[in-house]
Amino acid sequence: MQHRMLALAIATCCAALALPARADEAALKAEVDALRAEVAALKAEVQQIHAAQSAPAPVAQAKPVSQQPIAVTDAAAPNPGRSMSDAATANTTSLWGYGQIDYNHPTARAADARADLTRAVIGFDHGFNDTTRVYGELEWEHAIASASDAGESEVEQLFIEHALAPNYGVRAGLMLVPIGLLNEHHEPTQFYGVERNFVEQAIIPSTWREGGVAGYGNTDSGFQWDIGLVTSPNLGKWDPTSPDGRESPLGAIHQEMQLAKAHDLSLWARLNWLGVPGLNVGGAMFAGKIGQDTSKQFEGDANFPADNSRLLLGEAHVRWQSGPWDFTALYTRGTISDTQDLNLGFLGQPTPVPKAFWGGYAQAAWKALAWNQSSVVLFLRYEAFNTGAAYATQPQGLGTPPLPTQRVLTAGINYYLNPNVVFKFDYQDFRYDDPVLDYGNRFDLGIGFQF
Repeated sequence: MQHRMLALAIATCCAALALPARADEAALKAEVDALRAEVAALKAEVQQIHAAQSAPAPVAQAKPVSQQPIAVTDAAAPNPGRSMSDAATANTTSLWGYGQIDYNHPTARAADARADLTRAVIGFDHGFNDTTRVYGELEWEHAIASASDAGESEVEQLFIEHALAPNYGVRAGLMLVPIGLLNEHHEPTQFYGVERNFVEQAIIPSTWREGGVAGYGNTDSGFQWDIGLVTSPNLGKWDPTSPDGRESPLGAIHQEMQLAKAHDLSLWARLNWLGVPGLNVGGAMFAGKIGQDTSKQFEGDANFPADNSRLLLGEAHVRWQSGPWDFTALYTRGTISDTQDLNLGFLGQPTPVPKAFWGGYAQAAWKALAWNQSSVVLFLRYEAFNTGAAYATQPQGLGTPPLPTQRVLTAGINYYLNPNVVFKFDYQDFRYDDPVLDYGNRFDLGIGFQF
């Protein structure tokens, strides 16, 4: 462009020098002045084009990210959230976070009402270059963490990610297990209701993470996939005297990469189809041995009878968002094998190891009002789950009967002040008879945010 304009100016000047001799001096001077003005304008235009081409491109402000592959959008998020396509650029570090404050009021036991700073999280993301980054997430629960308090301080995620191509790559480190809809998208603005749903806490423990390596990717036809080789839960941690295993079998034995025993490893795999806007259909599985060779560990029980126990957890889900509507359904089921001899040693204890556990829920939400950046969403969710649906066969008279199936109906409102700040109210009706896990009906209030 620049060379063409200069050539045009030179040719024009040459033509001016060849004007007929009969032209008078005044006319010649006027034409030369006009040509000089045109050449000056052309030079100015060339300088502007050159400056525009050499100026550095504007750098978009880095946004917080979640564990989603680069260039893969998340059709399941009810509100704009974090995606890997917003990852920090080379040599750029971004900070982000989220928090949740809850109030729970049992209707039959007002004295048990409780207010809690449930969690506060700070995350960071640093791009080493255009293809490699580190991602971390630090969490504090229940406001105060000390030896005499209920709070916890933990590293929820810490991994290196490297994109091998725009649509696939690898990760290594401590990662969230990509099973279910909540585990990766657990910020309070990303789910309906004050508390996370029970199925994705009791059956799929939130936030479940393991250490290892994983691959991720997506295709032009809308498929999103993950596969990983990671640490396994440790069945040797099971405490038959504690209700923890009854609340969440896997929550009681996952290791969170805290000096995790790694004799036995597990595989995970996930496949989602996002080929239709607003639709997410998929499933995931997690499988592996969980005995961790406890009998041969110096701190373990030399007679531990469940070294060959295996965990298999599967999950299937569908979510459809269209206009103001948001419909979700999820089912998950898990099994733990070779528990008969282990439970025989737990006779008389309240919490043996289950052979099978399952859960599912259906949820409908409707955006009733929307103005500016604000909106009001009404939702209804029905859950059914059983953390001890079956136990391994024992000698006659010594077996453990299945636990009752727990059912919860939740109705509520999410008021989004903007997509990153939400106020919540819900009422939960618990429909089961279990004296160990007797929550009682309650209403809840909550505040959540992310930035």
